[in-house]
Amino acid sequence: MMLIDPSRKYRPFPQVDLPDRQWPSRTITKPPRWLSTDMRDGNQALIDPMDTEKKTRFFELLTRIGLKEIEVGFPSAGATEFDFISGLVRSGRIPDDVIVQVLTQARRDLIERTFESLQGAKQAIVHVYNAVSPAWRRIVFNMDRPQIKDIAINAAKIIRDEAAKQPNTDWSFEYSPETFSTAELDFSLECCEAVMDILRPTPEKPLILNLPATVEAATPNIYADQIEWFCRHIRDRDSVVISLHPHNDRGTGVAAAELGLLAGADRVEGCLFGNGERTGNCDLVTVALNMYTQGVAPGLDFSNMEEVVQTVTYCNQLPVHPRHPYAGDLVFTAFSGSHQDAIKKGFAAQEQRNDEYWDVPYLPIDPADIGCSYEAVIRVNSQSGKGGVAWVLQQDKGLKLPKRMQGDFSKVVQDMADSSSRELHASDIWDAFEQHYCLTGPQPYSLVDYFESGPAGQRVFTGKIAHNGEERSISGRGNGLISSVLSALREELGIGLDVVDYSEHAIGTGRDVHAAAYVECRTDDGHTVFGVGLDEDIATASVQAVLSVANGLERRVLTSASAA
Repeated sequence: MMLIDPSRKYRPFPQVDLPDRQWPSRTITKPPRWLSTDMRDGNQALIDPMDTEKKTRFFELLTRIGLKEIEVGFPSAGATEFDFISGLVRSGRIPDDVIVQVLTQARRDLIERTFESLQGAKQAIVHVYNAVSPAWRRIVFNMDRPQIKDIAINAAKIIRDEAAKQPNTDWSFEYSPETFSTAELDFSLECCEAVMDILRPTPEKPLILNLPATVEAATPNIYADQIEWFCRHIRDRDSVVISLHPHNDRGTGVAAAELGLLAGADRVEGCLFGNGERTGNCDLVTVALNMYTQGVAPGLDFSNMEEVVQTVTYCNQLPVHPRHPYAGDLVFTAFSGSHQDAIKKGFAAQEQRNDEYWDVPYLPIDPADIGCSYEAVIRVNSQSGKGGVAWVLQQDKGLKLPKRMQGDFSKVVQDMADSSSRELHASDIWDAFEQHYCLTGPQPYSLVDYFESGPAGQRVFTGKIAHNGEERSISGRGNGLISSVLSALREELGIGLDVVDYSEHAIGTGRDVHAAAYVECRTDDGHTVFGVGLDEDIATASVQAVLSVANGLERRVLTSASAA
């Protein structure tokens, strides 16, 4: 049961004494070095860890995306890990511009086994770690600070000596004061500099110092303060690479990474879509695409997001949440009517203006940039409005409904959504459109043939109309084609209509172009009725639109009579 006063059990995390902090006023202007730990940190968090086939598939995906540093496993953990890593090295499947990284605890036997797995590698990073925070010192190890530092020093000596035994490999080293985020800053610094004393990094051959939020225990601004404090105090700053490894226990792993970069870090470690133990690691996809939306090329290619999602889902046997940033099935989808209207107008404005900058309401990124289609942007349910319905018809069929007609048809869709209590697909909407505007099924009035004559302003329509299967010849005179058709309907068939609005447009381009015509009419008793015509010829489409109005009126009369 939750406590009424949680302060009796939990303490607020202490602030870092950094009154002149600089990171809040900085901007991310370039990408960091990226490290994927999907195959190690992510893999160990899976219910069913990846087998060799899945690991291979995941590795190939990471290289296609553009990852240049990949933590491929924990070779001393068991035969499966060791065999995969050694096989990866021997097979020659590691691209020349990719460096693999392996993790080991700070024990001689484990370090030696780790180096054994990398025999023959062109280049590799060996990552060694030991926990340094008070809780681990007191509870897990029962050691004091000097003893913990000695673990780090001894591990550094061992990896130095083991690397010397394989001089043909270009070795790099990484040290993590694990649990950095909950440790005393001065002690983390002390351990890191003790490791530097052994490994002697240089600007040309820097040491990676990884500062993990092993357990996220504070707000991300405190992690940023810790990183900035460390960057200020570490000696020979140009000889070390400051790496971030935020976990997501408080749900702010991405924010911690971004603020940590502002604070001076050089590198980010994480997993695609944030996989990892407990609540996961920092999500590399989100951090990278957040940068992209700010005009910073992240150096990672997510142009085919669907492939990335499918591969990760297959290898991890974990779903990607439909609301996951950038990658979820629904993240570019609007159901709300007001949202749909804003997005629709945003796309229209984007097409009209010459400004190259993206500026569409509710969409921080162009879905096309990551391989997502616009068809999925607006989907229709009972919460949708006329803008959403119009968008679906435009994207699916190329129809650009006039605004008042959008309102007319959206009522039909709304009723259908309310009665079905489900999302309506594009096919549902099109079926309803065809039925409502009498484009399919039995049509009381259908066009058999026609021709028009006479000078401008005195047009004559002469045609054959089938009414319930019986052909009739009709004719009418007006100042244009539409008015002459309406005149014929009034004089010959007794259908009294006046035009309120008319519009038309082409559908498609080139030889496959078709025409769409829309007409809004008012009956003699004051009712407004809409019609649609679709044909290869714009004049014919216009006539069809008027007949669509007539058909709608007769259907309604028949429906009312049947109901009575």
